Amino acid sequence: MQQNEKQRQRIAMMTFASVYPLYLQKVTRKGRTEAELREVINWLTGYDGKRLDAVIHDKLTFEAFFQQARLHPNAHLITGLICGYRIEEIGDPLIRQVRYLDKLVDELAKGRTMEKILRKA
Repeated sequence: MQQNEKQRQRIAMMTFASVYPLYLQKVTRKGRTEAELREVINWLTGYDGKRLDAVIHDKLTFEAFFQQARLHPNAHLITGLICGYRIEEIGDPLIRQVRYLDKLVDELAKGRTMEKILRKA
């Protein structure tokens, strides 16, 4: 995927705090919980509840959010289509990490089991 610099900068400068309520709304509308959403975020990034609250409070950008994250070693197992692009073909590391998170939130909202979402099976 060729991501032009303007699009990349827009995503990089977007705050995690501005997107988190949308993720929460998406999963709760489908019967999932905020605790499950936080579990998914923790698995991918290593952010525990207290640290995630600080990220939201401090309005970290997605770029800072992922720079400070400890990406799970199995994150590369997150594959498939998101927003019309194959995740495994996205060249830019930041965009790929954002799409990893988008994909996990989608899977949670679609009712996949936590075991499958967290790539345990």
